Amino acid sequence: MTAAAQLKSEELIQRIETSLDNIRPYLEADGGNVRVLEITKDNVVRLEFTGNCGNCRLSTMTFKAGVEEAIRKSVPEIRSIEVINLTPL
Repeated sequence: MTAAAQLKSEELIQRIETSLDNIRPYLEADGGNVRVLEITKDNVVRLEFTGNCGNCRLSTMTFKAGVEEAIRKSVPEIRSIEVINLTPL
């Protein structure tokens, strides 16, 4: 990865983390959180729910209504968002 690409990736991660900081208090109140695993070169973000969010039956709703919306609003250049351990409804 070039220095410019690395800088862009770090900047995107920081912007994603900032957007997630707005919803983290709600996740933490239920004993969970979310972690950024990577951003691919195609601007796909891979996340992992942690704590209680990792096995909650409502994690799909949390993702759609909170996490995905927060990221898309703050970081519109992200093409796709995936959660590696999303619990199906």
